[in-house]
Amino acid sequence: MAFRKSRGSWMSGNVIAMTEPKSLNSEQYRTIRTNIEFASVDRPMKSVMITSACPGEGKSTTAANLAVVFAQQGKKVLLIDAYLRKPTVHTAFHLENMSGLTSVLLKKSSLRQTVQASSEKRLDVLTSGPIPPNPAELLSSMWMKELADEACKAYDMVIFDTPPILAVADAQIVGSVADGSVLVISSGKTEKEQAAKAKEVLESCSSKLLGAIMNGKKLSKRSEYRYYGNKDNFIQNK
Repeated sequence: MAFRKSRGSWMSGNVIAMTEPKSLNSEQYRTIRTNIEFASVDRPMKSVMITSACPGEGKSTTAANLAVVFAQQGKKVLLIDAYLRKPTVHTAFHLENMSGLTSVLLKKSSLRQTVQASSEKRLDVLTSGPIPPNPAELLSSMWMKELADEACKAYDMVIFDTPPILAVADAQIVGSVADGSVLVISSGKTEKEQAAKAKEVLESCSSKLLGAIMNGKKLSKRSEYRYYGNKDNFIQNK
């Protein structure tokens, strides 16, 4: 899938599916949502991990906007910031981050006590919480699987925002508790070798690799129109 580059910063808290729901980009996020729903016919997709090969490819923006469009569909959604090294979800939704995922995993608070309601109806957020000295060890604890199971019982869709898959082991760990994963690729930035390696690593996880999203591609007006009606802008994993 291709998106036009935004002039605004991700850190500004501008989640386009909320601020510009009728825009081309928001429509494309809804198309991705549909493709995710039909990606697995044998069992319902309850949790999805969003990652990228390297930093700065738009995975956090993608995770936030997908969470919003799933909620706009009428589903009860939980967005979890599992990027414990450099969290941004709380900034995007203007939420506090005094407690969050790390607090739940350390048993300092329960999931129900820690989730926060966003300004989007039916969308709750579990921020990262205080940054731990050992993110990978914390995510690989038995409590992470317990949290994922509890979240999937309480919500229709759970979306994990994770670090880049090639940078650290965190995304691989989270992938083991998610039903599916999506790889975000930045046009003109992600090298083919990096994308191939990221795909290889994701396929080693127990979650199903659903496909990839091409992000940041500049489109002409003509190609924008063609993309608007294109049902293949979610690049399915073959």
